[in-house]
Amino acid sequence: MIQIDIHKELHGSQGNMSLDVTLDIQKGEFIALMGESGSGKTTLLRVLAGLEKAEGNITVEDVLWLEKQKMLPPQQREIGFVFQDYALFENMSVEENLLFVNEDKALAKELLEMTELSRLASRNVTDLSGGQKQRVSLCRAMMKKPKLLLMDEPLSALDPAMRTKLQNEILKLHKTFGTTTIMVSHDADVSHHLADRILVLGHGKIIEDGSPKEILLKTSTVTYTLCI
Repeated sequence: MIQIDIHKELHGSQGNMSLDVTLDIQKGEFIALMGESGSGKTTLLRVLAGLEKAEGNITVEDVLWLEKQKMLPPQQREIGFVFQDYALFENMSVEENLLFVNEDKALAKELLEMTELSRLASRNVTDLSGGQKQRVSLCRAMMKKPKLLLMDEPLSALDPAMRTKLQNEILKLHKTFGTTTIMVSHDADVSHHLADRILVLGHGKIIEDGSPKEILLKTSTVTYTLCI
């Protein structure tokens, strides 16, 4: 169980905004976090990761990650983070990027096999395509078998075929390791395919919370109503 009750004042291009999120997430859930640009999605991920400060409380399986303004350092939070820009070490091979996080060669081999990257293990990451780099980034995030996997638009820069392939691999890893996952996405189809639950953030608040079917049906109904 992850329990979140946080507050943070944001100052962005659209003016001042309060990020206020109170939320319970079950162990092993896959959450898709949706909403307009500037609604606070990425900031929420960064607060969960310990990369930004906030007020309030975050408890993960009875361990306090945030209490009022006292923060557990990011390196102690047992998280994996998949960034939009891959954030790989460009002077290292695919395998070396994974082993830098955790020197478990058996786990690295398993992850590379699951994502069909085994034949590229010794290749420098600068020689990879965007889709291959994102798969390496995903594998690296899983190298410590994190309690919480955070992904910020992991499929946004990929072509449709690679997007479908990677979302299937994300789902496979999620189910194999039973990791609680939160993914920021603007893609309703991806969210519907991957998520157990969709949260919609609007101006720093959760304005919708439900199953993919409930949320997407409601969104479709609103869109249709606005068009007639």
